[in-house]
Amino acid sequence: MDYSTRLTLLHTLCFAETFDDGAKPNISLDDYSAVDSAHYLACFVTFRAIQEAGRQPVDERHNNFDMLSVYQAYAMLIFAFLTLPLTHEAERSSEDAPHLNVAPDFTKAQIIIAKTLFAGIADVELIEIIDSGFHKFKLIGDAEAEHWAEFRESLDKITVSFVVAGTDDDSPHTKDEVLPFFGQLLSQLSETFERD
Repeated sequence: MDYSTRLTLLHTLCFAETFDDGAKPNISLDDYSAVDSAHYLACFVTFRAIQEAGRQPVDERHNNFDMLSVYQAYAMLIFAFLTLPLTHEAERSSEDAPHLNVAPDFTKAQIIIAKTLFAGIADVELIEIIDSGFHKFKLIGDAEAEHWAEFRESLDKITVSFVVAGTDDDSPHTKDEVLPFFGQLLSQLSETFERD
């Protein structure tokens, strides 16, 4: 199974979990591109990480608004790690499958992720979250300090583990066993920005 197929498969599996009434959504692997799936999965994982970390975004909107941009940056980091293998896959298969449009658009991703994570927030606040979140995303991505390098490496490994756990029957872990680690990393990130 190629990586883009893994992403769309994981998307459909995670999406199906959101139906509490046992209903099965009628979606197909052909309904979404791998990049669409990466948008969804970045938000899904971030929502679950927020829950695992015991964070309260509804309250933070009023008493710690900047924390919402931390969640935005975190989702963008996950999106980046989810889509990095797509770039390599596209380079290898461009001659065989020129129809694959897997190049992630980070400007578009910021908007999609913010509108998903913060549905119902006024546009002026959404713009502030996107701008501040992208600044944090760049800061974390470009930082050379050892603790940031370790954070990026840990998040990358957990993201890959999540994809494998959710799409490979031979994986030693299930995706539900991997999800709490996202919460731990989000807690670390949140504490870092709360101290600053």
